[in-house]
Amino acid sequence: MLQKHDLKSAIPLKGEHLGQPEPSMLPAWVLALGTFAIGTEGFMIAPLLPTIAADLGMSLSATAMLVVVFTLVLALSSPIATVITGGLRRRDTLLLAMTIFTVGNLIAAFAPGFGTLMFARILMAAAAGLYAPNANALAGMIVPTEKRGRALAIVSGGMTIAIALGLPLGSIIGHAFGWRSTFLMVAAMGAIAIIGILTGVGRNAGAHMAIVSIADRIGVIRQAPVLKLLSVTLFWSMGAYTAYPYIAPYLSQTLGFADRGIAATVTLWGIFAALGVFTGGALNDRFGSLKVASVSLVALALSFAALAVATALPGAAVSLALLAVAGWGFSVWSFFPAQMARLIVAGGQGQASVALSLNTSTMYLGFSIGSAIGAGIIAVGDVWMVGAAAAVMELVALALDKIWKRNGS
Repeated sequence: MLQKHDLKSAIPLKGEHLGQPEPSMLPAWVLALGTFAIGTEGFMIAPLLPTIAADLGMSLSATAMLVVVFTLVLALSSPIATVITGGLRRRDTLLLAMTIFTVGNLIAAFAPGFGTLMFARILMAAAAGLYAPNANALAGMIVPTEKRGRALAIVSGGMTIAIALGLPLGSIIGHAFGWRSTFLMVAAMGAIAIIGILTGVGRNAGAHMAIVSIADRIGVIRQAPVLKLLSVTLFWSMGAYTAYPYIAPYLSQTLGFADRGIAATVTLWGIFAALGVFTGGALNDRFGSLKVASVSLVALALSFAALAVATALPGAAVSLALLAVAGWGFSVWSFFPAQMARLIVAGGQGQASVALSLNTSTMYLGFSIGSAIGAGIIAVGDVWMVGAAAAVMELVALALDKIWKRNGS
């Protein structure tokens, strides 16, 4: 899942809204079209991996490298690409990113083999890592200060809606019309986003935005409180993606689900993931980030453990697995707002954007490592083991969280 605040924030002067003659929320909604397209592509591939593997005549573990490489490229390229494109107009940066993303989807739709498909996903990853942080930062700059939170929520909401709607939609279309059709669908979304940016975002919008340098990022990561929290993010994300890319083979091999059952279960996961995102912030405000983060990690570990145990309980396997999927979807994303809140405090208000961007890079690095671990498990063992391995990762994240808390960090 991609997040906000990759650039330094600045407050426009009263009455000055950087390229928008009459400030409105329209640019934020336009930018959300791009995050929706990116989120849909990023999440939809998991339930389609078995279909892609069969069509290309490859093993599932080898095909899973499409996820491993995508997340790794995104994690490493995002901060670098943001700095390199710092001299461009913000709208031009977003147009460049969304154009590359759309072209990548078109290449994937007509890819003759795995190599071309991998190249397409690398293009998409680099584009996604450039678009999302710039879109969120720009959204917060081109509206009045009192509307900034709402604007950021709208842009980030594109990703949330992709979890709830884009993911199952991609699964349904992919299984009905073939996996290539899903990339065509996302390419169409990207084209709509490009048109929206051209017509709904001012040419000079965000002209005075500052770009965070690599040195600034390194300075923040050296802060012990931030580094410790990033270690929790790393294992949380590793656990999440040890299991997530392999939800389809888990459902088919352990529960005997066909395409419709897989699509319905993925939809269930998406609904509860969206609920987790939306309610995580409210829970954080009411109970505090420390408590919400801890409870979310416990619930997530239990959910993954239930996925592993379900295969040994034939009479209750389906019920337990569906309950675990719902708990997994909710808890994996209810953790995220609480973790962001803690990082803002740890890094300090002045460096909050840098701390959050580092958290995003760490998250995608964990996604890459976790998906690689899951691919290895699939290659040498039974698919149910991904649940057990994911549970262990979350327990490590919980243990680190408790240790840092006890040490006053």
